[in-house]
Amino acid sequence: MTKSTLIRNIGTLVTNDPTLGEGPLGVIEGAALVLDGDRVAWAGPGADAPATDEAHDAEGRAVLPGFVDSHSHLVFAGDRTREFAARMSGRPYTAGGIRSTVAATRAASDAELGANLARYLHEALRQGTTTQETKSGYGLTPEQEARALRIAGEHTDEVTYLGAHIVAPEFADDPAGYVAQVTGPMLDACAPHARWVDVFCEQGAFDGDQARAILTAGRAKGLTPRIHANQLSYGPGVQLGVELGAASADHCTHLTDADVDALAQGDTVATLLPGCEFSTRAVYPDARRLLDAGATVALSTDCNPGSSFTSSMPFCIAVAVREMGMTPDEAVWGATAGGARALRREDVGRLSPGAYADLLLLDAPSHVHLAYRPGVPLTAAVWRRGVREV
Repeated sequence: MTKSTLIRNIGTLVTNDPTLGEGPLGVIEGAALVLDGDRVAWAGPGADAPATDEAHDAEGRAVLPGFVDSHSHLVFAGDRTREFAARMSGRPYTAGGIRSTVAATRAASDAELGANLARYLHEALRQGTTTQETKSGYGLTPEQEARALRIAGEHTDEVTYLGAHIVAPEFADDPAGYVAQVTGPMLDACAPHARWVDVFCEQGAFDGDQARAILTAGRAKGLTPRIHANQLSYGPGVQLGVELGAASADHCTHLTDADVDALAQGDTVATLLPGCEFSTRAVYPDARRLLDAGATVALSTDCNPGSSFTSSMPFCIAVAVREMGMTPDEAVWGATAGGARALRREDVGRLSPGAYADLLLLDAPSHVHLAYRPGVPLTAAVWRRGVREV
């Protein structure tokens, strides 16, 4: 028999359910929340809270849904400190550094990769992330990519096949042969271990025709498309993603008006990754332009060893507010409900009855403090599936 838990004396409760409170965040002041097993059973004004088996006093602090990080690359080995230091000394970022991570990852044992992944997932959990997507992409052979996905699947349900991260070194002179590998033997080995298929559609990686072939093949195997799109330059990625029904187009830094219109009119979420621009000194995506056009915008960390080595969703929220034209409310929504939309999930990213009891307690009276107090460790407690883990 499950126990019910009352979290009472909440200063500000973000439910992301407009039917429960004010605005798109469904904010309730002076609130309470009831957890029953691994689900939310009730949310509302504190004075109306039902009786429960046990209680936790929030002491006037804010509660919001656990962050949903819908884009990361956590199955890897090695370190790219020197690349980062060189880039900060003036060398521009390209995708070439991925090759060094591929070499280190291939050389690592299963135990080493699993331990690294667990460490970064726990690091993210301590900062409030309760749902984490992660990708392959640092193996680039059928065996190595399947291994990465198998290891990822031991830690999260949101696993993405990214054999099309870059062309494998062995196929440097035969990119068409590598696309045939990605859409053939590698896909056959990887599809049973993944939910999503992704491709880095960019100069220096895969062009529009190659990306179309890869995503179409993955979709035929039952995987739902995602796409790395328009990060380093203008290109076909965003509109291709919308056309193919991708759950999300990620990066979206360089957009034409037609790209923005496609995102606003389709179901593909624009997932913005401010940690990447911060870490590469690149131009930030214009979230305001997307939001004003009616596109759905999510925020994610893009945690990876090269271009965005952060697991902190609070950091990404603060940067999105400061640099990308988002309001604090929009950034919090993007990091929670937006991420859930990007993963096509309705059971996370909100705190309303029936959702998973994934939440964080801030050492602050309002969710706005996530942007108001950048760099301050505000996560006081985290519940995942109804269990207090932090």
